[in-house]
Amino acid sequence: MTTLEFSYLLDKMSRSLKPFAMRLTKNVEEANDLMQETVLKAFNNREKFSDGTNLKAWLYTIMKNTFITNYQRMVRKNTFIDTTQNLHYLNAGVSTTENLAFVSFAIGDIQKAINQLNEVHRTPFMLHFQGFKYHEIADELQIPIGTVKNRIHIARKELQMLLKNYAHR
Repeated sequence: MTTLEFSYLLDKMSRSLKPFAMRLTKNVEEANDLMQETVLKAFNNREKFSDGTNLKAWLYTIMKNTFITNYQRMVRKNTFIDTTQNLHYLNAGVSTTENLAFVSFAIGDIQKAINQLNEVHRTPFMLHFQGFKYHEIADELQIPIGTVKNRIHIARKELQMLLKNYAHR
């Protein structure tokens, strides 16, 4: 079958896909998108269609598989994966309340730990914490970018040691 013949049959059959697309998506715009994606996939894969077989059934299969793939992609995109060590986020209920006293103690301890850092390490760390990029910090402090990265790394390690009581929370 030539490309022109296939294109003509595809155009003729694609009109019958609209109700099926509406049943799958239950939305006019999404149904139109699904139809367009189905026709595009069918045209790009026309060499896989065998003459004498049911084109309509082939198109329905492409549409169904496209819808399922898009749905699975959407579900994966909206799925939250808890990467915390103790599955804190998965175990947290909607009705939990945060202990603000603990937070205020933690903030105080963090501020004390930051103040204990050597000024050479504290300044680049605080600039990075405020959102400055490495190259901006290097320009501001007039030091090489590698030195900036090293000082921030050292500051993080020192803070990690100073705040080790909070490591398992």
